[in-house]
Amino acid sequence: MMNMLREVHIRPARREDIRTIVRLLADDELGRDREDLSEPLSQAYFKAFDEIVADKRNLVIVAEAADGGLLGCLQMTFIPGLSHQGAERALIEDVRVDKHHRGRKIGHHMLDWAIGEARRRHSCLIELFVHETRFAARRFYENHGFKDSHRGMRLQLA
Repeated sequence: MMNMLREVHIRPARREDIRTIVRLLADDELGRDREDLSEPLSQAYFKAFDEIVADKRNLVIVAEAADGGLLGCLQMTFIPGLSHQGAERALIEDVRVDKHHRGRKIGHHMLDWAIGEARRRHSCLIELFVHETRFAARRFYENHGFKDSHRGMRLQLA
């Protein structure tokens, strides 16, 4: 297993990765109805990606295998704030690992990278959202040291 992780490279996502990222986002019980995999892929995905990478406070990273295949992805946003004495916080979203590669510590590798990046940018904390029905994901984050600390709410607009 350790050899596998040595062959996994974390890098910023590129435009040519978008189809695979959308496939990863769609490959679960929540994303199945939320994402659109029809071809040609909606230009909305490309527009959103371009806006993300144009903003230095946002990034999408991928875990890439030695053969160039994408194994996983996540998105991070760095949010300035007045609380915590004006400190920045990091938000992690859309963490996905390809279903054929789960259980190989790839998610841990990506999360370790994200935590290191938050520290490098001097964020005071990292927040993430996990749907209340994703019990395995909740255990994964708890095993990585995250604590259940908030009760989230949302208003669906579209």
